[in-house]
Amino acid sequence: MDSAALHAAITSERLRLADVLEELAPEEWDDESLCTGWTVKTLVAHLTLTSRLSRLEAFRGVLAARFDINAFIDRSARARAAQYSPAELISQFRESAGWTQRPMGAKPMDPLVDILVHGQDLTRPLRRTLPIAPERAVPALDFVLSTSFYDAPKRLAGLHLVATDTDWSHGDGDRDLRGPAGDLLLVATGRSAGLPALDGPGVAELAARL
Repeated sequence: MDSAALHAAITSERLRLADVLEELAPEEWDDESLCTGWTVKTLVAHLTLTSRLSRLEAFRGVLAARFDINAFIDRSARARAAQYSPAELISQFRESAGWTQRPMGAKPMDPLVDILVHGQDLTRPLRRTLPIAPERAVPALDFVLSTSFYDAPKRLAGLHLVATDTDWSHGDGDRDLRGPAGDLLLVATGRSAGLPALDGPGVAELAARL
């Protein structure tokens, strides 16, 4: 996926999620997302920050959090969720859909992984459908499996991943893990919500690891 195609995919996925957000009932914004401790509103607030937080602001925030990046991310998302209404957050999210700015230290592929996975973090608890196209899930999967940031190499060690909705596989283990590429992406990033769509001898072992 070249840079133009990657940018188009990220923009498209953000706008698709924005369309879902427009349909949410007021009470759904207070529902829990798949991100532990975060409501739907907190997660959306986080998504508005990923493309508009300057590197200087991020550095200052990390410094204030004593270099605990997770604490900084959590604090920033909660503060923004308290500051803005759902309608304002949707407007901000749409406004930044095509922005190319990335969080400090993020690679070009990280925003695609971020929006694909967080889209499921948001919609699945609400029992809403936001399909992940395999042609977008596969590049995200390849990237996730190539870096230690998401812990995927360790999490999936010894397993043979096989996508059932496209021609893709990964790993040379003898324990198959078969399912849609989007659900494989979820488990690769540590989400057990992807497990029900998977089958094969590797499922039980992965469930124990998650």
